[in-house]
Amino acid sequence: MLLVNTIRDNFETVLEGLQKRNFTHAEATLHQVLELDKTRKETQTERDNLQAESNNISKEIGALMREGRKEEAEKIKSRTAEIKSQIKILEDNYNNVEEDLRQILYTIPNVPHISVPSGKSADDNEIVLEHGSIPDLPESKLPHWELIKKYDIIDFDLGVKIAGAGFPVYKGRGARLQRGLINFFLDEAMKAGYTEIQPPILVNEDSGYGTGQLPDKEGQMYEATADKLFLIPTAEVPITNLYRDVILNEQDFPIKNVAYTPCFRREAGSWGAHVRGLNRLHQFDKVEIVQVVHPDNSYEVLEDMSNYVQSLLQKLELPYRVLRLCGGDMGFTSSLTYDMEVYSAAQERWLEVSSVSNFENYQSNRLKLRYKGEDKKTILAHTLNGSALALPRIVASILENNQTEHGIKMPNVLVPYLGFDMI
Repeated sequence: MLLVNTIRDNFETVLEGLQKRNFTHAEATLHQVLELDKTRKETQTERDNLQAESNNISKEIGALMREGRKEEAEKIKSRTAEIKSQIKILEDNYNNVEEDLRQILYTIPNVPHISVPSGKSADDNEIVLEHGSIPDLPESKLPHWELIKKYDIIDFDLGVKIAGAGFPVYKGRGARLQRGLINFFLDEAMKAGYTEIQPPILVNEDSGYGTGQLPDKEGQMYEATADKLFLIPTAEVPITNLYRDVILNEQDFPIKNVAYTPCFRREAGSWGAHVRGLNRLHQFDKVEIVQVVHPDNSYEVLEDMSNYVQSLLQKLELPYRVLRLCGGDMGFTSSLTYDMEVYSAAQERWLEVSSVSNFENYQSNRLKLRYKGEDKKTILAHTLNGSALALPRIVASILENNQTEHGIKMPNVLVPYLGFDMI
């Protein structure tokens, strides 16, 4: 959530950034924020003045009573009752205005970093780098949805029987490949200084609002309506909310957490021929990295996190590229996002496997996640997160890129985790 002071003090910069995102009615919305904030301050000032008057009258009544001038004291008591009634009305008005202001701020996305390119869709994203060679597969190559049937390692039909489309069942070496990848990703993260967390996979509304899933992505989350809980779309939500309403010390930075969780997404309206097999699921496994850092260091940390995710792809021997997302393709809460895509040789297309994002203080403002600076003032921290990594498309690319006439060769780095080198 943007700070009102940021909007007021940097109006043109904020407006330019929101226009880069193609945010509708940006200027009118920002002016509405400032008008509501003005009303809020005026209401607060009026309330404070009345409270001060009430306090002075109370002192005057006390003095009159001590002097035995009870009749005079009683005459001015009626004014205190009138003031209390006015204060109550002003407090209600203040709360209503503050709620209106909060709800409007919830609708405004984060301001993109200056380096974010303009654009309306994924076609306008900027390629930062490419790494690795695209495998030269024979004409008989198979996409992963055919390979998993051939080797009987993942069963979509059983998943439909149990839950519905988008909930695959992993079997035998397919299940071991899942577990091996999870353990590999967790081990690598801990080597890089991340602390492993095992969070709940259900979160409450406050957590959803804290990281920006609510109200923006409410329709994409599965909800346990009886208890007003949501299945997590990513471990970012529970991990980042560990620090909601927390005041850190400056020496606590950087905070580095990693978690493996299943993730759940309704993916409403996103189905089609281009999302066959593992390309898009309702339930999938992911290892997530989250950092809470000093504002001065967050973009350096973003580059470090991007390099870390790239190192995983290099160890898995997968060709990949890094994209800087344009304003029209960024997530609602992000200030700058890098997407990592691996090349799927049988599908002959790039598949996104990770997003690494800096949210600056956008999430922290919602979370009230602060730290004490040198002058003891509380300052909003910066938060970042990244997939390291999401499994479905990694598995799809491993299966497709490494297929041979004898089977599917596993990346060397995974063999100790799997206990086999071929499927």
